[in-house]
Amino acid sequence: MSQYLQVSLAFSLLGALLLSAPLQAAGLRAELVDSQGQPLANGVLSLRSLADPAAVSATAIMDQRLQQFAPTVLAVRSGTSVTFPNSDNIRHHVYSFSLAKRFELRLYQGTPSEPVIFDKPGVVVLGCNIHDWMVGYVYVTDDPWFAVSDEQGRLNLDQLPPGRYTASIWHPQAPQMLPQAAGEVQVTEAVLEQRFTLATQAPAAQAAPSAPVSAFGDAFKKARDAAQ
Repeated sequence: MSQYLQVSLAFSLLGALLLSAPLQAAGLRAELVDSQGQPLANGVLSLRSLADPAAVSATAIMDQRLQQFAPTVLAVRSGTSVTFPNSDNIRHHVYSFSLAKRFELRLYQGTPSEPVIFDKPGVVVLGCNIHDWMVGYVYVTDDPWFAVSDEQGRLNLDQLPPGRYTASIWHPQAPQMLPQAAGEVQVTEAVLEQRFTLATQAPAAQAAPSAPVSAFGDAFKKARDAAQ
């Protein structure tokens, strides 16, 4: 084999290896904590930049299981269509009086035929007209990148284009139930790890009301007052 062919073969093999090797996608591994450093479950971190992608049609699901909304907090981008299946063997009556979205799904089982379109940013507090302890939240944002924290307060945002982002965080127990500015995030080609702190009005353990009859009314009043 000539030296030329050997060199050509070596470059071809190198190119194939580079193409087959997984690329390190930029991303953010975040942790949300309260002012005492305790993990915040059901918190939302959202990012925006000067090069935000255009909105596209999206769908999401807010289920009802064991007489609770699942998930407790659903984050969606403005314009998302959300379906509300009822996975319980009893009927539910879902509604919201929040200014960001007022709607009602009358007593039903299964899945309503028409989804609900959340076309305005804001906090939508969900209740059930039959089970007063059921409280859920749909957090609607214009930001294109967002995620909800797990029980350890952790969340991942993958496939982020490298650049500078402005961060916001929200939680059902945030003061006046409003999103809070969380500074800037510089995303490079590597995965960034960062902790965000949010002062809450109640311990994180109370983020998802479980029994009080007034739970929905209290949550709705906070969302209504914050929007005025």
